[in-house]
Amino acid sequence: MTFLAVVEGDAGGWRIDRDVLTDAIRARWSEVEIDSTHRSEARSLIWQFKTENGPGEAYLHEDGTCLYMDVREEDAIWLAIVFRRLAPTDLDLVFCDEGYTFDVRLRAGTTEAELTDLVSAAG
Repeated sequence: MTFLAVVEGDAGGWRIDRDVLTDAIRARWSEVEIDSTHRSEARSLIWQFKTENGPGEAYLHEDGTCLYMDVREEDAIWLAIVFRRLAPTDLDLVFCDEGYTFDVRLRAGTTEAELTDLVSAAG
């Protein structure tokens, strides 16, 4: 399943710092392959890694305001929290799945446990 952490509305020129996000991903998963080949608007930078739940992939929209995650839900929640921490606190972020079966506001300071509860309640 694909999950998204995305800025809702105007990002005001902000974009994620790719290097800082890469460092966070590498801190969680030791084997990370990075593909910086621009494949499409949605796939401008791709991280591939092995999680304890199997292979995973995350990719960044070229505008730097949306992170797509093809991983199990708990890994997507972790990635979404990292994305949130790297974004300005005044930006509105949403965490959802590709089919919008759930759509939750991702507020600054949200913990993994809180986001897990929000997703459970919304789903």
